[in-house]
Amino acid sequence: MTGVEHEVRDHVSYLTLNRPETLNALTPALRDRLVDLLAEASADPSVRAVLLTGTGRGFCAGADLRSGADSPSPRIPGDVARTLRTGAQRLIAAVLDCEKPVIAAVNGTAAGLGAHLALACDLVLAAESARFIEVFVRRGLVPDAGGAYLLPRLTGLQRAKELMFFGDALSAPEAERLGLVNRALPEGELAKTARDWATRLATGPTRALALTKHLLNSSLDSDRPAAFAAEAWAQEINLTTQDAGEGLRAFAERRGPEFLGR
Repeated sequence: MTGVEHEVRDHVSYLTLNRPETLNALTPALRDRLVDLLAEASADPSVRAVLLTGTGRGFCAGADLRSGADSPSPRIPGDVARTLRTGAQRLIAAVLDCEKPVIAAVNGTAAGLGAHLALACDLVLAAESARFIEVFVRRGLVPDAGGAYLLPRLTGLQRAKELMFFGDALSAPEAERLGLVNRALPEGELAKTARDWATRLATGPTRALALTKHLLNSSLDSDRPAAFAAEAWAQEINLTTQDAGEGLRAFAERRGPEFLGR
């Protein structure tokens, strides 16, 4: 058991963290399984969207520090950096680099790595009772899992410092106000809204969405000439897809398009 339930239904890959007794804290095996499932979803043409959520009271409480597997003893120089590169950072990169849109349905506490896992997703829905916690400072630790890269790009530098310096819990409605989540929803509406969004994305022009995701994710790290060049190449590539042709034909014929994800 790796602690994640997986099924593909109606072109959506559903990933459900299922270690409720630990608030879905990530063991190394669970983390690696998520990386593999995201890579499979990215490469599988029958999968056109991914939905990530958790069971119980937590979305993900971060790394399972009690497992001890990520704390080799005695350490030698390079151990920690290598563990981060091949572990938490690899998971965040798998979300950011997935060629399918990834939705997080944050059902409860998202702390540390768990918060950054949610924030790396393309769209974030959260139950109003959910909380986001930059827990690292409480443990005397430096943020990991790409948090210092992701958070200021979403909230701005000063607010990111406040969240990371103090480690206070942030409610879902406040996270929505800051732009960390797309919607804060009553608990009874979270699952249905997440499914509806995933289903809608799964009927969209999948390759165009992948290229759009790439352009947006790279936009804050590039200058204008690089961004314009990337946009031009994305247009060049996308116009070779079946969905682009279908979209243009549907417009000319004044009908709704029927995208196949190709």
